[in-house]
Amino acid sequence: MLPDVIGKPIVLLLGEVILAHAEWNALGKIAELRQVNHGTREQFLNDCRTGVYDGILAISRTYDSTQITGRFDQELIDVLPSSLKFVSHNGAGYDSIDAHACAARGISVSNTPGAVDACSADTAMFLILGALRRIHIPYTALRAGKWRGHMGLTHEPEGKTLGILGMGGIGKAVAQRALPFGLQLQYHNRSCVPEQMNLTGAKYVSFEELLQTSDVISVHLPLNASTRGLISYKEFSMMKTGVVLVNTARGPIVNEDALVQALEEGKVWGAGLDVHEHEPEIHPGLIANEHCVLLPHVGTATVETQRKMEVLVIENVRSALERGCLLTPVQETKKMTNGYGPPGKCC
Repeated sequence: MLPDVIGKPIVLLLGEVILAHAEWNALGKIAELRQVNHGTREQFLNDCRTGVYDGILAISRTYDSTQITGRFDQELIDVLPSSLKFVSHNGAGYDSIDAHACAARGISVSNTPGAVDACSADTAMFLILGALRRIHIPYTALRAGKWRGHMGLTHEPEGKTLGILGMGGIGKAVAQRALPFGLQLQYHNRSCVPEQMNLTGAKYVSFEELLQTSDVISVHLPLNASTRGLISYKEFSMMKTGVVLVNTARGPIVNEDALVQALEEGKVWGAGLDVHEHEPEIHPGLIANEHCVLLPHVGTATVETQRKMEVLVIENVRSALERGCLLTPVQETKKMTNGYGPPGKCC
């Protein structure tokens, strides 16, 4: 068993802190810091079952730690120590955590909204422009000594209608960046964005209208049961011929078999993807298609954003220890109480 330190709660880091070392080390003044940065899921499950992690109050979890523990699913959550009350996750998307199961166990979960907005939106614009200009063809032709290759004429953004699917922080940041390019903006969201928060004047439309009238569709939705496979054969059939599809959210939102077919039939002019349905495997039909701009899920891989994310994760842990709650709890655990901390100490 991990020995507790009198007066100090235990915090377990799953993975590595890359940039915010000073902030992480500073937590050592108020907590006993532990770390797991290697191993297998079976080993982690067994350690949980045999009491190795008993006494831990909070877990700080990196995105890459999934390679160690696997998904935080029901099986794993069931064997976590009863002392655990908080999981601070490094990532805006948290589909690798069963937040409902955590809530049922009295475990609060946080993510890093806001920290990823700018760089994710930058990546989306890069892919929008790259797909419109079919940049893959001249880029690879030049390196192969073939000058422009066979790219032909392409498209520019001005005057096109950009449909933003999901108008959260990233969607709003995309809208702000798209406006100077002359794109006409419309969006679909689970609810209409209040006028005072819609700084770009983007038009709210139904999901069906967005599919039918957009020249470019950019996906910015969380992955959950209702969005998995949301864009498939039926949805592609509803789109304009010559549409561009960009996805920087989560790969499984788009059925890639359907996307490949739409590309091959000419329904989709081009695609820009930073996320993939079966990461790290890439659909061979996408690899083979020159009209795709493909990235290996690197939208947030900047020094600036990674530091912001790490600092927010650590601030969530600090808030949990000092105030008994998380700064940025996910929706599923936002209103729950887990019995830790004095009454009224709520963020």
